[in-house]
Amino acid sequence: MKVLANGGLNVSELDGWWAEAYQPEVGWAIGDGRTHGDDPAWDAAEAEALYSLLENVVIPCFYERDERGIPRAWVAHMRASMSELVPRFSTSRTVREYTEELYLPSALAYRERAADGGKLGQRIVAECQQLIEHWSSLHFGAVHVESKEDRHFFRVQVYLGDLDRERVRVELYVDGAGGAAGESYPMERTEAMPGAANAYIFTAQVPGQRPAGDYTARAVPAPSGARIPLELPLVQWQR
Repeated sequence: MKVLANGGLNVSELDGWWAEAYQPEVGWAIGDGRTHGDDPAWDAAEAEALYSLLENVVIPCFYERDERGIPRAWVAHMRASMSELVPRFSTSRTVREYTEELYLPSALAYRERAADGGKLGQRIVAECQQLIEHWSSLHFGAVHVESKEDRHFFRVQVYLGDLDRERVRVELYVDGAGGAAGESYPMERTEAMPGAANAYIFTAQVPGQRPAGDYTARAVPAPSGARIPLELPLVQWQR
């Protein structure tokens, strides 16, 4: 990233910052953006792709000059890279985002928790401790799915055990397609299950573009005021 301000161009794997920054006009990329581990066949394929890209695209772009000796295609990439990427990938942007999204909210949260002799902080700690102690009592029952038109309708039995029902969030989770981030859909607590203590039916409807089997119910803690999952990384999956 440090070469951006000096007009340097990037040729790189589609991972890390380049997966976010890459556009055809600002540089070049190899790979498919997925993780392939230590597969020697994939390493060989990417090596061939890199050499082919350098030989047939990158190097000709640099050495093809006009009558004044200017590599116009290369300069166009430089200009696009500097105008598009320098404002987005810079120290000033990084410091600003860390300050606005992390440091200031953290300072505010500390003040709120420390106020009145730390009353709020003590309550959050107590709620988290209760969740930790009783989390193993939570389990799932039957899951019913009905698919109509372009929607899936889920009904899930959840036994909360010794947990406070207001401190548990139940949701449907689906892995992202094509390397994208996964998505979660909140489920609504509806009727209590007859004959069972602290057990409820949770319902949700989700888009039908994905098979119903791609979705999995899970429960996560929901203590008031705590940052989840940073401060309480508990999760219970439907099995």
